[in-house]
Amino acid sequence: MRIDPASLSIDPESTIEQVIALIERNGIGIALVVDSERCLLSVVTDGDIRRAILADLDINLTVQRLIEHKAQTSRSEPITAPAGTAEIDLLGLMNQHVLRHIPLVDPEGRVEDVSLMSDLVKVNELPMSAVIMAGGQGKRLRPLTEDTPKPMLPVGDKPLMERVVEQLQSAGIRRVNVTTHFQPEAITEHFGDGKRFGVEIQYVEEEHPLGTAGAIGLLSVTDEPLLVINGDVLTRVDFRAMLDFHDEQKADMTVAVRHYDFQLPYGVVETDGAEISGIVEKPTMKHLIIAGIYLLSPNTCENIPTGVPLDMPELIAKLIADNRRVVCFPIHEYWLDVGQHADYQQAQTDFAKGKTT
Repeated sequence: MRIDPASLSIDPESTIEQVIALIERNGIGIALVVDSERCLLSVVTDGDIRRAILADLDINLTVQRLIEHKAQTSRSEPITAPAGTAEIDLLGLMNQHVLRHIPLVDPEGRVEDVSLMSDLVKVNELPMSAVIMAGGQGKRLRPLTEDTPKPMLPVGDKPLMERVVEQLQSAGIRRVNVTTHFQPEAITEHFGDGKRFGVEIQYVEEEHPLGTAGAIGLLSVTDEPLLVINGDVLTRVDFRAMLDFHDEQKADMTVAVRHYDFQLPYGVVETDGAEISGIVEKPTMKHLIIAGIYLLSPNTCENIPTGVPLDMPELIAKLIADNRRVVCFPIHEYWLDVGQHADYQQAQTDFAKGKTT
């Protein structure tokens, strides 16, 4: 696929927020930072953005600051190849440096094209399966969920969970498990075996609620990572980027997280013993919250007991106590947890504005 480098290019004085928007638009996972002569200065990847978010780098700063931050790591210099490099050599370079794309440059350093791993190796299927947690009763959304499972509530012209399935399919995930408990027939009759949606669906019915992680113990163990997503989450997160991040971090579990800011309505008193040392007026508190999307390595799935209630925070705490590697994957894409009436109304508004697709 021939790529116009201009569609991926940005200047170093642009903001990190603008780079995020560019990466989301192009769908390739990179931005090319170029000077006024279109010579390549740096390559910003999806992973670079997420590492910068974890480092609490202000997205209003310039790309140049991101490049400086990146220079402190092993990813300081962009990996490029001369235009006209043979495909076999490009593939070897990508495998050597664990890359999905390499800019092809002319002798002056201007980008003529970008070589993609997906063009060199025609593999569209992601090497992982997924499980959608769809067993909850959605009590906070009553009366809408009196007779309808929450994942089957319509967002626009189709059920919420159908949008989740479509996103998994478009990402290259073909094997999907669905956990059910409350009115399972509403889900099974709509989705069937999944072929109509381009996936293979198997159902796991919880006789008794097993929590957000317990149902995983009912699944057949495989040798591939397992993506777990709550059935009430609307998002445009890049699952391929999440898998790349998980592999890069050599993680046992990767937890998708989202920034959540809220302002305290009061002045906060800082003290030194009984003495007041300062006052911060209505400060904004910033935290990372769990986004309801997880990626588990096979060895993690193997250690989840069968038929025992277990919530994700408990599993995370257990893995940490066992010195297993649990990392967070910050989401900068669209994300909405449809848990309450206001969230459901927001989902309808976002769909109408085209934000959910």
